[in-house]
Amino acid sequence: MISRPSTPFQCSRTLEPTVGVLSGLLYSCSATWRVLWLVLLAGAAQCFAGYFLMWTAVAGVIPRPPVPVMCLFMFVAAHAMSFFNTSNAVTGVRNFPYYKGTIVGIMKGFLGLSGAILFQIYWTFLYKKPASFLLMLALLPTINTLLLMWFVRIHKKYEGNEKKHLNSFSLIALIVAAYLMGFIILENLLTLCLAIRVVAFVVLILLLASPLCIAIRARQGESNRVSPTLLAEGDQLIDGESNWRDTEKSHIQDPSGYRHLPSNNTDRELDSNDRSLQSGENFNLVQAMCTMDFWILFIAMACGMGSGLATINNLNQIGGSLGYRTFEKSTLISLWSIWNFLGRFGAGYVSDHFLHLRGWARPLFIVITLTGMSIGHVVIASGMPCALYTGSLLVGVFYGSQWSLMPTITSEIFGVLHMGTIFNAITIGAPVGSYIFSVRVIGHIYDKEASTAWNTCTGAHCFRLSFLIMACATFLGSLTALALFFRTISFYSQDIDGTSNT
Repeated sequence: MISRPSTPFQCSRTLEPTVGVLSGLLYSCSATWRVLWLVLLAGAAQCFAGYFLMWTAVAGVIPRPPVPVMCLFMFVAAHAMSFFNTSNAVTGVRNFPYYKGTIVGIMKGFLGLSGAILFQIYWTFLYKKPASFLLMLALLPTINTLLLMWFVRIHKKYEGNEKKHLNSFSLIALIVAAYLMGFIILENLLTLCLAIRVVAFVVLILLLASPLCIAIRARQGESNRVSPTLLAEGDQLIDGESNWRDTEKSHIQDPSGYRHLPSNNTDRELDSNDRSLQSGENFNLVQAMCTMDFWILFIAMACGMGSGLATINNLNQIGGSLGYRTFEKSTLISLWSIWNFLGRFGAGYVSDHFLHLRGWARPLFIVITLTGMSIGHVVIASGMPCALYTGSLLVGVFYGSQWSLMPTITSEIFGVLHMGTIFNAITIGAPVGSYIFSVRVIGHIYDKEASTAWNTCTGAHCFRLSFLIMACATFLGSLTALALFFRTISFYSQDIDGTSNT
């Protein structure tokens, strides 16, 4: 057991979103130039450079680098994720303006599952071969991006069956998550031979490739569409949205992507919510940072995302203090990806449903999820039997929720033109909060509780106070988000969902 649960390597990995603003700036320029592949190309270059340099160090191709240099390699590799993330999420929001939460949830959800998928690759083909695994991480994402980046584009037309196709994508995502969860539990209970692992991996690849069938079917349906009246068909969730679509369509054709308030409410554009831009304009990063809404989101994410990162970074140490066996700790960490996915996907889908059907302002779901996250921290702090399983499930699900709710809310409050830059700036709160909770709270308290002779700590008391502090901080974040809910409730009812209910 180490004295400080947070290490330099964890810090370099966690700092990935800190300069994610660069990916947002590049995306804004690339969207103007209509070269979105440039953002993905930049991400692929960083991914290859970072992991390849790590491979050369581990494989002995270059002399063993100092720790700061190795951390730099890790930082470059991790920073690539912000370019992939920004390009896919913002493009998805622009292509599916009525289902922002759902599409962001799907994108972020698969990102959450990626850890579990890579874990299966490691256990199936590269077990106890760390150098080979690093080389695979350098090559596989890079080649995949170079092959597929040309298909990432902004489309300026509406599809009548958007909801139907997104539901199909959502179903496949849930099937993949359930399959991974079942297999992770099975392999931690039984010793599986290589043949079974290979067959299971092939099934996983087929599941991951199945969305191609949905895309092909959607394209065929588009070519066979005869009458525009098909736009009115589909899921009852989109009943009555035709007026909203007419309004939104004009905005999609406008590169600014800004949402206009109803014409009889133009005076409210200059209200106490700081949304003082003229109609048709978007907030850039500086303008957004001058609003109260930006800093409310920043504080809420620092509390929520920060405490969530601190939890996963120290989950192994917590399990050790509570006497969990190695396979139990491994199962906990593997299942975190599944809980993370469920939160990312579920929050986006559910918030869309209640926004369009009930008119609930989306910030309300940040209030709910941060409150649930606070309860999860309290459960872990209790130290009761199975508390770590239950608590990590709650924290994992509600932590993942922030990653789909925050970008979606950002696009709705500040517009889509600079969405990538703004939501990456807000995400800086995550590593800030993680550092405070991991080093200044968990690490400091663990040192005080640890045995002087062996510098180790055993028992629930090692982390109890830390998680109670994080529970209070997360609850404070939910109260902050509640302020955002009240500030934006009229904005959402008039501007986001109001026209669909008229």
